[in-house]
Amino acid sequence: MSTDIDHQWTTRLRRKVAGKLPPEKLLPDTQPSYVSSWIYVFGVTTMSALAVVIGTGFLLSLRGPQWWHESSVGHFVNSLHLWSVEIFFFAMVVHLWGKFFMGAWRGGRTATWMTGVVTFLASIATAFTGYASQSNFDSQWITTQAKDGINSTGAGAFFNVLNLGQMLMWHIVLLPLAAVILTALHVLLVRIKGVVPPYADKAGEAL
Repeated sequence: MSTDIDHQWTTRLRRKVAGKLPPEKLLPDTQPSYVSSWIYVFGVTTMSALAVVIGTGFLLSLRGPQWWHESSVGHFVNSLHLWSVEIFFFAMVVHLWGKFFMGAWRGGRTATWMTGVVTFLASIATAFTGYASQSNFDSQWITTQAKDGINSTGAGAFFNVLNLGQMLMWHIVLLPLAAVILTALHVLLVRIKGVVPPYADKAGEAL
């Protein structure tokens, strides 16, 4: 017998979420044996590096360009930001290619795979705007070399790489937000669909 509570959208949403993602899936205490693989270590390394990137980026945005150019502490935080980005991309590329060869889209996991790919693309754009926001000769050379290519596509009408303020806002607000949301969605889909199993051993099946 249905009640008024059953017709509330919050009740329906809670039941739908609990059905798709029960606590044992959201926070599992066991995993299949094939999850014990280095390829997943690189996935966790990617997320760990992203946390350091966001944390150091938060500090840099509080103090501004003059601090990271002139202060020794600013230099240190800026270096942490740079090297965490380097680790982030290295780990992400290894994880991405590893999952490609493992066929990570199998078993209805296309959305899981695509969120990972789109996160990688968003991260490239974030890194580019970061290089453009350094406010030094390096960023000046990068932006002047990139502007003609971007303008030739028509994107320069709303994405002006020579505009430091615009590049900085893209780098510290819009693109990091997109990367974090996509990463969270990717992990959530992994929890819902589970980790893709390895390909069947056809030679073993034949025996």
